[in-house]
Amino acid sequence: MAKTPTTPPAKKSAQKSTPAKAAARNTDSGPARPSPAPAGDAAARRMEDVQTTAAALPFNANKAGEHGAANGLAPEVGQHVTPPSRLVTGSTLSEAQTSTKVGTQAAEGGNPTVAPLDRVRVDSSGQPLTTNQGVRIADNQNSLKAGTRGPVLLEDFILRDKLTHFDHERIPERIVHARGSAAHGFFEAYEALPELTTAAPFKAAGKITPVFVRFSTVQGERGSKDTARDVRGFAVKFYTDEGNWDLVGNNMPVFFIQDAMKFPDLVHAVKPEPHHQMPQAASAHDTFWDFVSLMPESTHMLMWVMSDRAIPRSYATMQGFGVHSYRMVNAEGESVFVKFHWNPKFGTHSLTWDEAVKISGADPDYHRRDLWERIEGGAFPEWELGIQVFTEDEASRFSFDILDATKIVPEELVPIRPIGRMVLNRNPDNFFAETEQVAFCTANIIPGLDFSNDPLLAGRIHSYVDTQITRLGGPNFHEIPINSPIAPVHNNQRDGMHRQAIHRGRVSYEPNSLAGGCPFQAGAAGQGFTSVAARLRAREDQAKVRAKPELFAEHYNQARLFYESQSPVEQNHIAAAFRFELSKVTVPAIRERMLASLRNASQDLAAKVAAGLNMPLPEPMPKAIARAPRPEVKVSPALSLFARPGDGSIAGRKIVMLAADGVVGESLLAVHAALFAQGAVPRIAAPRIGPVQTADGVALQADVSLENEPGFLFDALVLPDGEAAVNALLRDGHTYEFIRDQYRHCKSILALGTGLQLLQAAGVGTATATEVPDPGIVVADDAATGAADFIEAVAKHRHFQRETDPPMV
Repeated sequence: MAKTPTTPPAKKSAQKSTPAKAAARNTDSGPARPSPAPAGDAAARRMEDVQTTAAALPFNANKAGEHGAANGLAPEVGQHVTPPSRLVTGSTLSEAQTSTKVGTQAAEGGNPTVAPLDRVRVDSSGQPLTTNQGVRIADNQNSLKAGTRGPVLLEDFILRDKLTHFDHERIPERIVHARGSAAHGFFEAYEALPELTTAAPFKAAGKITPVFVRFSTVQGERGSKDTARDVRGFAVKFYTDEGNWDLVGNNMPVFFIQDAMKFPDLVHAVKPEPHHQMPQAASAHDTFWDFVSLMPESTHMLMWVMSDRAIPRSYATMQGFGVHSYRMVNAEGESVFVKFHWNPKFGTHSLTWDEAVKISGADPDYHRRDLWERIEGGAFPEWELGIQVFTEDEASRFSFDILDATKIVPEELVPIRPIGRMVLNRNPDNFFAETEQVAFCTANIIPGLDFSNDPLLAGRIHSYVDTQITRLGGPNFHEIPINSPIAPVHNNQRDGMHRQAIHRGRVSYEPNSLAGGCPFQAGAAGQGFTSVAARLRAREDQAKVRAKPELFAEHYNQARLFYESQSPVEQNHIAAAFRFELSKVTVPAIRERMLASLRNASQDLAAKVAAGLNMPLPEPMPKAIARAPRPEVKVSPALSLFARPGDGSIAGRKIVMLAADGVVGESLLAVHAALFAQGAVPRIAAPRIGPVQTADGVALQADVSLENEPGFLFDALVLPDGEAAVNALLRDGHTYEFIRDQYRHCKSILALGTGLQLLQAAGVGTATATEVPDPGIVVADDAATGAADFIEAVAKHRHFQRETDPPMV
């Protein structure tokens, strides 16, 4: 990792302004009274203006007028004031970020939903036919079939778009992935990719495409916690000028099953058990482990879910994957296979299990809050999009089948090529209208892209639309603003629940002459969508059959690859996760079966888990394949979280600084300013929020208290100088919890001057200032030196050299 550049202590005026700036970038606590907003800082200005507006209404002046007959006949005008700025009435500071999809901020005092109907009138004269996602239709006469006389394929999204809408055109007379967070942003292409694809986002270097991205957990209900051990959804909607493309993936590159036929079984198994509806948002129960222990193809995915990948530090520090193999198609109709990878600018970082459990109780909105606050504070999350490209012939020589969603293509076989970056820079204005109503679908692709024959992908292509019709109340969910494309929509679909468009004319069919043949099919020459004619010819079975390819029977090579590629720290975490999960299982036979399966993936892992469960190792589970192919890659360093530490910055990190009356304010503010200058969000925590009396007369306010923000919510800790402050903190039991949790979770701690006594009292870290401190612990009398060393330590994220199992602290 490159050494993080340090910033010299800011001037005193700047130091005094940074606490106000930092306090304004949080959503869950604040100072007793906001400090005057520094010039040019919108977040601090908003905090000040909100306080001013609220203070202008100290009580309800209309309340007295609610009583009596005379008042009932002549009600008063409602009490109101004019806010100092529009910052007060806006949903988000990021509304200043504009694009062709989100537009600009709302017009003052306006509501365009009640504007004249011109805004929704549609005229299709001279326009080519499109799907409801704005994708031009090349052929409106034929369904997609496996050969000219073959069966119609389930992946024909154009046919299903048309038929499903028709099926739901009449409104019934009476008809009586849950937990997510999202944001707007943009995708910027690094270069044109004409040799690979005609897809709109990749047509020119620097081309900007608006995006809306939703992150989610899988198992839990809408009100469940953010920090559950779970797969995370990573769905990106590209609003391209040729229609909407949805890249709907996860933060793990593989999945539990190989065929969509098993998806309902998987979800039923992992959800709360139906007889008592427990446990919520957790896989540590009998039915899940009963199912996966009988499905050895799940073993590879179990390695990922039991690793730290399943408890990310934030959405901004996790990878994303398209999971399936897709196709890119160029102007000549030539196609290649492609896998999509999102790599975060801020590195891949996770929580510890103890931390995740504690956070779930203190702040179940931990990830949602982090995403919102990063964007509001200007620390915009950013990912690089990379692709693995390989041909059909190359795929046929791999030791695994690229249509198998339980397999990766190791980077050692096919390197990742960076092709663009994605930045999230605008929060939604309304959670329901945007985050809750957004509808992603794997069927939403555009010219230049196509599907593979992955049987799990085929099921997703079908099921997503069906689900959205039920969830969003009818077939016109594509007209909900967050789902509508920026490309024009013209077709002959009509009516149905919640129809917004008002079509002119009498024609709603094709071919026609009464409307001059419009809208007309675009054809291939008119950039209409066409499917790749041949797919994976080397392994295409001609007969219709319900079976899997032979290489789908190899279940353990890549599970072993993943485990062997982890650092010793990560391997211990995987073993601990299996130990915890399987200890929750009440049927011993299921534990034994799972251990038998793990022996085929790793003897070392199976032995660790068995020892943790106090069980003997059973015989290895019989394999489904007689002779497993030899894997091309046995260790892939890129599979470790530590392989992507990020850009070395500390932007967006939340750092708590303890304070109490008698603190040396100058040194604390100097460190605060240095951290803020690096993009971190430092917060001052005292026994109570509000003014803190400093030993040197420096003005200081605590914007969180020791009781309302537990220490494990923060990425690092600063202990203050000042004998009186230290003594006060030593009398507060919360102080010890802050220090011990930060130490136990291997985070960085800075002790300034007499703050060393707090470390010693908590029984962690170095014993004296002259001894070499534990990794990640910085002891300093000088604030400037301490800040520089502390920033360098925080940039390393964690210091796992301190970790013990079970914890010693």
